[in-house]
Amino acid sequence: MVPGNSEEPVAPKSPSPESCNDPYLRCAFHGAALTALGVAGSALLAHSPQGCEYLVNNAFATQECDYMETMTLCTKLCVDEIVHGGEDILARTIREVKGLKISALFVISACGPEIVGDDIVAVCESLQPEVKFRLVPIASPGFRGSQYDGIDIALDTMLKKLVDGSAGKVPGSVCLIAPHANANPTWPADLAWVKQTLARMGIPVVATLTHKTPLSEVVNAASAETSLVLSHDAGQKAANFLSATYGIEQVCREIPLPIGMTNTQRWLAALGERFDRQKTAEEMVAEGERMVTTTCRRKWPMGRFLYRTPAAIVADATVGIPLVRFVTEEMEMTPELVALYSSQRPMRDLLERELNSLGLTPKVMYGTDVYRTRQGLREVSPRVVFGSTIERHAAEGLGIPYIVEVVRIMRQFRMINREYFGYTGILNLVECIQNEWTMAWRSKERRYEAKW
Repeated sequence: MVPGNSEEPVAPKSPSPESCNDPYLRCAFHGAALTALGVAGSALLAHSPQGCEYLVNNAFATQECDYMETMTLCTKLCVDEIVHGGEDILARTIREVKGLKISALFVISACGPEIVGDDIVAVCESLQPEVKFRLVPIASPGFRGSQYDGIDIALDTMLKKLVDGSAGKVPGSVCLIAPHANANPTWPADLAWVKQTLARMGIPVVATLTHKTPLSEVVNAASAETSLVLSHDAGQKAANFLSATYGIEQVCREIPLPIGMTNTQRWLAALGERFDRQKTAEEMVAEGERMVTTTCRRKWPMGRFLYRTPAAIVADATVGIPLVRFVTEEMEMTPELVALYSSQRPMRDLLERELNSLGLTPKVMYGTDVYRTRQGLREVSPRVVFGSTIERHAAEGLGIPYIVEVVRIMRQFRMINREYFGYTGILNLVECIQNEWTMAWRSKERRYEAKW
């Protein structure tokens, strides 16, 4: 055929490497399940195919639920229900479990039933008179966004359907929001540190949205005077709703979470000023800094050998943003790449302020995926990467000697909860760096034979 002829067949285009997309985050369905499973004494019903129940099981583990106390259910939709609708099987499943001794049943819907138009709200409303527990439908199909979007969707539904605004305010109290939106593999320790800090300052916690939270706490959330969002990735919409609807003031809003010396000092000082506990805050700062410096003086961490070493940070915003100052000030490294999983405007503004105050100009990537992260690592060539198991594999062949695993994406690498927040959290992070530095010098070859 003559070249240029309009009938000449066109060779199919090969996919461009730039179109590769390996996301770090799960879908909105997972985020909604993660939030609902944080309510104690309840159960979760996934209106989904059986395959989507994997996301519920993962959320179950992330919330550290006890299988003896928490129940998860699934309608296990098949082809017929996905094509023709599954409202009947949803209603039948709810009736089959109406004898459960629970306070609430959260019904979350996946992509399939939402696409075909299953009305989970109508089903729950029609069946509410038949059951003794609260039915809370949460439309959270995976296509509505990432797991952070799912957390916001679930929090919004729970606040609008469950909170009773008639109760009086508890003076000087706080509501904690979204502690579970955190890639620290042992984030309940961060939450425990916050609660211990508030208890020492004499600040009562009205509700925690959500982790092992009784339904009564959710209902009484409006009685808090203030709110604390414990994530830079999700929960801000819930704080905005509580502020607009119930006049709940958000504190520590534009301050990075308390990871590292400076961030912890600023965070404690802000709490002390808001609740008139300045003296207590100053005492906690002095005690914490003394403990950290004394421990480092005695233990001699190897971080001193990484002075001015180029580093990369690949994490969620909750851990990643405060790590910038920790890596720069405490470890005296130079961040050359900051790659964050999400891209919300508030966290972008917060990161930009932090970089400007530190005089840093690293390469910054928002909403990164594995492919883009590897390209960024190739371009920057850091010697240390703060990230996850994924970065350990993504960095292969790039000549990066140290991969400090501080966040979890795939592998659970800790059994005991260890916080990153606060002063003990600083030592936990230093220990991660120390262990990676030591293991990197381990011999890769066996150079001797045992005598036995």
